[in-house]
Amino acid sequence: MISQLDISNYALIERMELAFAPGLTVLTGETGAGKSILIGALSLALGDRADSAVVRQGAERAEVAATISIKDNEAAKRWLREQELDQELDNGGDECILRRTVSADGRSRAFINGSTVPLASLRALGVLLIDIHGQHEHHSLLEREHQSGLLDGYARHANLLAQVESRYREWRRLRTEAEELAQLSRAGGGELELLRYQAQELDALALGDDEVRRLDEEHRRLANAGQLIEACRAGIAELHEEEDAITDRVTRLAGMLRPFSTIDAGLASAVELLASADTQLIEAAAELRASLQRLDLDPQRLDQIDRRLGAIHELARKHRTPAAQLPALHEELRARLERVEGADARLTALAAAIAQAAQSWSEAAAELSTSRAKAARKLSQAVTREMRKLGMPDGSFAVELEPRTPDPSPAGSERALFLVATNPQQTPRPLAKIASGGELSRVGLAIQMITVEQTGVPSAVFDEVDVGVGGRVAEIVGQGLRALGTRRQVLCITHLPQVAALGHHHLRVAKSASKGKSAVTVAPLTRTERTEEIARMLGGVEISATTRAHAEEMIARSETSAEA
Repeated sequence: MISQLDISNYALIERMELAFAPGLTVLTGETGAGKSILIGALSLALGDRADSAVVRQGAERAEVAATISIKDNEAAKRWLREQELDQELDNGGDECILRRTVSADGRSRAFINGSTVPLASLRALGVLLIDIHGQHEHHSLLEREHQSGLLDGYARHANLLAQVESRYREWRRLRTEAEELAQLSRAGGGELELLRYQAQELDALALGDDEVRRLDEEHRRLANAGQLIEACRAGIAELHEEEDAITDRVTRLAGMLRPFSTIDAGLASAVELLASADTQLIEAAAELRASLQRLDLDPQRLDQIDRRLGAIHELARKHRTPAAQLPALHEELRARLERVEGADARLTALAAAIAQAAQSWSEAAAELSTSRAKAARKLSQAVTREMRKLGMPDGSFAVELEPRTPDPSPAGSERALFLVATNPQQTPRPLAKIASGGELSRVGLAIQMITVEQTGVPSAVFDEVDVGVGGRVAEIVGQGLRALGTRRQVLCITHLPQVAALGHHHLRVAKSASKGKSAVTVAPLTRTERTEEIARMLGGVEISATTRAHAEEMIARSETSAEA
């Protein structure tokens, strides 16, 4: 859901901060007041193309930021995590910020949650957040995969989709293994001989998993044995054996202080600490004696370890890997050798397994195709009925299923294509080919009303949805928008009082001029201001008491009856 839209130096807008609420928000204003500028700014934040023409005259750059709540939008959260742009989610937030800047020289930059991203990323996330229906490019219903997703959601066959995808993954895994083995097999005997030689070298080395670390430790001890022995002997002497050794001095000091510990409690504590220190010093001397016993000046063993480490490091350099990684490399070479030696036999077995996996996928895909065909017929009929209610009496909607590639696909054998005809003489054409922004908006509204429970996009924007309609049809369009607004956030630019009266919230767009410069402002309307605005839409320049009463009646009626 759109929480806020911040606009700076975009077209006729110098600075604007707009907050949006759930439900249906209508935007009204005089013709040419700049209502579509807002949609253009929002579309810019969602990744639409732009050039320097959008920068306000005299400004260095235009900037638009959309703050969008994704609390219940799992698809958007998943996308952000996959792209590692989920800092706000990690910090406990449930909003994301899409920001776009366009410089006066035409350069553009895109940001998601403060991170610079390619424009394609902004578009990819945008279609998961907001649907824009109208003359602007940002329109997820025009995306072929989105159309397929809507059909699948409408059909409610998630279990079939999961089965097809699972069987595809198994087929793909087997194919990948076969391709890798075929490549190994084509490499010929040269690689096989090399693998055998490398494996034999490592077999002969017979390096243990932790042997390098243990040899290094033993080598350090033996190489420094003389110094270690001297250090241990000196330590034992200092602690315990020499005249006036440290332990003797500590014992004498404790004995000197002990008679006075009954007089001063602080001295008693000091005596206890000295006694404890004496015990620890005796234990330290014992540890030094034990270390001394373990130390041995053994030049023969040191030479043996030198030779062993030399062989290990020589082979590590040869394979360009750390010495400690040689055991892992050994296992890898063994496994690769086994694969190469058994490649031909495994390829024969894989061919049969791949054929079986493809057949298994085909069976699941056929079941999915049957379900899709049934859902396509139902969706076509339902959307056609809604289109005709929305002022397109001769309109028709159809879902065509187009074959995908002959190879298995994780999404099945076909994808959906939405086709529309707006008059009886017209051949149904893809939704993206509809020329009229108003027609596209109404078709989008019809689709949204039928599939609202299936679509995961939480916000919809309708521009020009009421073009070419009036009277009863205009009220039906408004009721449809308001009903949709009870389940999603809806923004609608409208010129019709019948639609405006049905909004849960009302914003008025106005254009003003000062010192030869035009500016666009947007303001939320109070109940009284809303009555005046709808009266203006009903009556034009001269607004009578009767017109105001009619406007008030329309608002009151929408509040009491339109929710149904």
